[in-house]
Amino acid sequence: MMFKKVRNIETAFQSIRIISALSILSSFAYGVYINRQCNQRIADIQSKVYILSSGKALEAFASDRNENIPVEARDHIAVFHKYFFTLAPDEKVIYTNISKALYLADESARRLYENLKEGSYYANVISSNISQEISIDSIQLNMTNYPFYFRCYSIQKIIRTTSVVTRNLITEGFLRTVSRSDNNPHGFLIERWNTLENKDLKIETK
Repeated sequence: MMFKKVRNIETAFQSIRIISALSILSSFAYGVYINRQCNQRIADIQSKVYILSSGKALEAFASDRNENIPVEARDHIAVFHKYFFTLAPDEKVIYTNISKALYLADESARRLYENLKEGSYYANVISSNISQEISIDSIQLNMTNYPFYFRCYSIQKIIRTTSVVTRNLITEGFLRTVSRSDNNPHGFLIERWNTLENKDLKIETK
C-alpha cells in the first residue's frame, strides 16, 4: 500500500515536471513568435514614408536604393536635359531653368552654358521671341562600370515667329553619385557631358 502511494507521488511529480516543461516551452515559443511579429511590424512601419501634399498625407514605401538606381539615373538625366534645353523669350525663365540644370551636372554643362551666353544665344532667344522645347526619346544607361555611362536621344524644337525647327539631339556623359539635396534630389552628378549630334530634321513655316 505504501509503495503504491510512493509510486503515485512519483507519477504526480513526473506529470508536474512534464506540464512545467511544456509550459516553459510554450511560453518560450510564444515569446519568439511575439518578438518576430513585433520586428516585422517595426520593419513595416519603417518602410512606410508619408509625403505631405496639399495638406494631405500620402503614403509611399521606402526601398533599397540599389533597386531604383536605373530609374533614378534616367530621370536625373531627363530632368537635366529638360531644364537645360527648355527656354522661353524671358530672361527670368532662362536663368531659373539653367540654374536648376547646373546643380545636376559638373563644369562641362557650365562651360557650354557660358559659351552659349558669350555667343549671345540667350540674348537672341529673348530678342527674337524664340521658344525652345525638348522631348526625350530614350536614354541608354550602362551600369557595368562606374561612373555610369549614358547616351540620351531626344528631339529639340525651336519655335520662332515664322517657323518651327525640329532637331535631332544626342548627348552623352557619365553619372556619379553625390549626396542628395533639395537641388539634387536623385543624388547624381552628370560629368563629361558632350553633344554628339544636333542637326535639323525638318523646318516648318507658319
